[in-house]
Amino acid sequence: MRLGVLDVGSNTVHLLVVDGHRGAHPWPAHSEKAVLRLAEQIGPDGALRAEGADALVEAVAAARTSATELGVDDLLAFATSAVRDASNAAEVLARVRDATGVRLGVLSGADEARMTFLAVRRWFGWSAGRLLVLDIGGGSLELAAGIDEDPDAAESLPLGAGRLTRDRLGVDPQDTSAPAPEAVHELREYVDDRLDPVVTRFTEVGWDRPVATSKTFRTLARLAGATPSGAGPRVRRVLTRSGLRQVLGFIRHIPPTQLAELEGVSSGRAHQLLAGAVVAESVMRRLDIDSLEICPWALREGVILDRLDRLTPL
Repeated sequence: MRLGVLDVGSNTVHLLVVDGHRGAHPWPAHSEKAVLRLAEQIGPDGALRAEGADALVEAVAAARTSATELGVDDLLAFATSAVRDASNAAEVLARVRDATGVRLGVLSGADEARMTFLAVRRWFGWSAGRLLVLDIGGGSLELAAGIDEDPDAAESLPLGAGRLTRDRLGVDPQDTSAPAPEAVHELREYVDDRLDPVVTRFTEVGWDRPVATSKTFRTLARLAGATPSGAGPRVRRVLTRSGLRQVLGFIRHIPPTQLAELEGVSSGRAHQLLAGAVVAESVMRRLDIDSLEICPWALREGVILDRLDRLTPL
């Protein structure tokens, strides 16, 4: 079966096409994405701006055309926090449907955490024991922990790198100066405060193996010395708290225009990296995590695995 997953995230609209069947490894056949940074296209009234909605319609239409040309049997299309939290979400979803024929489902934050957890559990297997899974997106931070494929705890907090860059740091991709130290300090205090409700709960649930997914964590791990992505997904990569502190210590003084020149840093997300690093450091410190293992599978793979699980056996 050829499945397509269209993930309308807070930073990108990403189409992933895989071939697979129930009980099998889903093999990637095609991947394409458009960088829209929807989390930064939310206006003061909480609505997705017209230019953001225009770009979304165009990106979804292009993805549907690709899916059709590739012979996709089933297109699973969903949106996460940027669209989910927009005050005009219903209007935007209706416009996408009318213009492209694609019905975007909206994943709740908890479901986003659960699907990501499923992907990580399948990647590492049962021998990993109790997992803690962290995912920093553009609009939100997801946390999930448990021993099974369905986590015992799953939470989503509005601590995405794009959202905090927009609301708390006011950083622009073209900025040639670093954020003020006071702004970074205030952001750290804000993140710590928002983490308070989940720290106790996840500490009580417990874990054996802490894991991170997402572009933000992968980039931070790379800057801290992890193996480049070109070495393949099966190479073990880790992010230590000491390594993260060193990365945070130097990127806080580097303007976005210069961050984009660093190896392993995406030019489209360079300006969000500082906010993402602050969130990552706060989570690791508050949960007393010394080292995170990076998992190449995340939300999209979780959605695919869930869909394949629901196929009728032959």
